[in-house]
Amino acid sequence: MTVRVLLADDQTLVRAGFRVLLERAPDIEVVGEAADGDEAIAATRAHRPDVVLMDVRMPGTDGLTAARRILADERLPGVRVVMLTTFELDEYVYAALHAGASGFLLKDLEPEELRRAVRVVAAGDALLAPAVTRRLIAAYAGGPAVPGVHTLTAREREVVALVADGLSNAEVGMRLRMSPATAKTHTNRAMVKLGARDRAQLVVFAYRSGLARLPRPR
Repeated sequence: MTVRVLLADDQTLVRAGFRVLLERAPDIEVVGEAADGDEAIAATRAHRPDVVLMDVRMPGTDGLTAARRILADERLPGVRVVMLTTFELDEYVYAALHAGASGFLLKDLEPEELRRAVRVVAAGDALLAPAVTRRLIAAYAGGPAVPGVHTLTAREREVVALVADGLSNAEVGMRLRMSPATAKTHTNRAMVKLGARDRAQLVVFAYRSGLARLPRPR
């Protein structure tokens, strides 16, 4: 299956660079580009991509506002948004995730990481750049204990730890020799038991509860 991608960034060279990197993969196609939030919304409605790579800071309607409108549009079911930025500012992370974005990546990621991110999000998973994950964890490090950890099964604990390491459902399945659907079921059950509203919060809970170890800064 070919993943259809829309690029939204106010810098022409950035869009051109991402297009080249993405289209080197035979299973990824860039179907459109946009230079600001309003163009991104219009282009998404016109092209119906699987994934929108959206810059946070753009003139006029910014990326966060555009993401909210796209994800709230009932005419665009199944469209997923990944936010891209050169900044690691917490308010952008929280706002993007609250808007329903499937991921938040820094622009200095490696080419293969970018292609992997597109595939992972298109498959229905969510992801965060390691640096962003560290900031989320640090923000909640002093929070109260996570309730429900003791209710997790041994298998659910294994799955949660791997999700915290950034693995997709398919990758968790390969590691634990189960189907992606089974991995997703375990993940969803763990989210319910821990009261996590989304995959990103599940990662935070995993570190706070000791199910995963804080990644070391590179």
